[in-house]
Amino acid sequence: MPHNAATPDQPPPALRPARSLRPQPRLLSLAWPLFTELGLGIALGLVGMALAAAISDSAGAAFALANHVSAMLFILFRIIGAGASVVLTQSLGAGRRDAADAVARAVLGASSWIGLITALAAWFLAAPLLRLLNAPPEVLPLAQPFLQALAPALLLDAWNASMSSVMRAHLRSREALGVVVLMHTVHLLLAWPLMQGWGPLPALGLPGFAVALGLSRAVGLSLHLLLWRARLGLRPQRSDWWRLPRAELAAVLHIGLPGAAENIAYRLAFMVSVAVAALWGAGALATHAYVSQLMYGVLLFGLATGFAVEIVVGHLIGAGQLHAANRIVRRALARGLVVSVLVALSAALAGPWLLGRFTADAQIIQAGTQLLWLTVLLEPGRTFNLVVINALRAAGDARYPVLAGAASMVLVLAGGAWFLGAFCGLGLPGIWLAYALDEWIRGLLMWRRWNTLAWVPMARAAHRRLRAA
Repeated sequence: MPHNAATPDQPPPALRPARSLRPQPRLLSLAWPLFTELGLGIALGLVGMALAAAISDSAGAAFALANHVSAMLFILFRIIGAGASVVLTQSLGAGRRDAADAVARAVLGASSWIGLITALAAWFLAAPLLRLLNAPPEVLPLAQPFLQALAPALLLDAWNASMSSVMRAHLRSREALGVVVLMHTVHLLLAWPLMQGWGPLPALGLPGFAVALGLSRAVGLSLHLLLWRARLGLRPQRSDWWRLPRAELAAVLHIGLPGAAENIAYRLAFMVSVAVAALWGAGALATHAYVSQLMYGVLLFGLATGFAVEIVVGHLIGAGQLHAANRIVRRALARGLVVSVLVALSAALAGPWLLGRFTADAQIIQAGTQLLWLTVLLEPGRTFNLVVINALRAAGDARYPVLAGAASMVLVLAGGAWFLGAFCGLGLPGIWLAYALDEWIRGLLMWRRWNTLAWVPMARAAHRRLRAA
């Protein structure tokens, strides 16, 4: 055996860490609050979709289309969101609380500017953005005022998202979950009376859902401010809400820009597929919307696991425990693959019943059930991306996911959706096949990157930088 080879009980030399007495964050203790938090968000989306679909299938399509645009705009927050989580967890893992607090304040100011930009875009560019997605004539008049009503909530969401990510980086996932529970409770209590009318309140339709969302986010912001003071000892000053300190944001952008580029590329490619689906009218768009909403529930476990892995790996990289980080990622990926297949199978088997909660149209239910069976093929590939990409980013290897994934997103996801769906005449099943091919190609590329330990030099550089500071 070569002198530098690893024995079965010993990690490879590249992964042998410096000794650390710092307690290791536990994946499960972080994952279950994240799972619950994401699950509540997805459940609220399902409720909103059901309320919109109760008006009409066109209203359901408008709800989905406006939410796609708002999600595309909110991707701008990933410029700082992805980088902030990594820099915060690495700093805390290295025992640099002063650096972590400076980053938290910097992220708050950046969130104000990004939130304001997205809110203005949603208000003034609603119609052009929806037309880019081939919004059918019966859908556009419903989607435009709804998207404009979502504008204030986008600014409030930017603040809430940044403050919540700081709480989770400090391993305060349960407190962050409590805020989400209260926000969603307020939203649900207000959504139905504002949409349908109650007593002196007029029926606002879809904009009523957006107004309820904005009010609930204002409640969430107040609670986050209280928790920052009580749990973290952080008291934002007035200047923190608009100031953009260069040093802290430079470290965040080093990770965040590649991460945001990846998310923006995916969202734009996905929007191309939505525009292709819209070519076949409101019925196809509604089918796409209903199945996509159900898919969020299918990917819930993998998404929560991916976020938890990012937090844990960031702490471990900051502490120099590379072997522990490698072990955590492999274990999380194995569990995620098993669970994703089981959940996707369950959703496909229950497809007719689940889709029946949204619509009584037999053609939509039949087409949607077929798409849910294709989701069984798609989800294992997506799990690779949800878990491994977050781990690579937490290790400081942020550029490879963008460079390796951009070609697949453009050619396979966007191009494949048009080629298989429209050109080959496969319709919505062609779009779903393009989704599956893209997820598997990118997922296997990410796994190869992790498995060959190509991320180790970046992880060691991040640890050395923090230790030197």
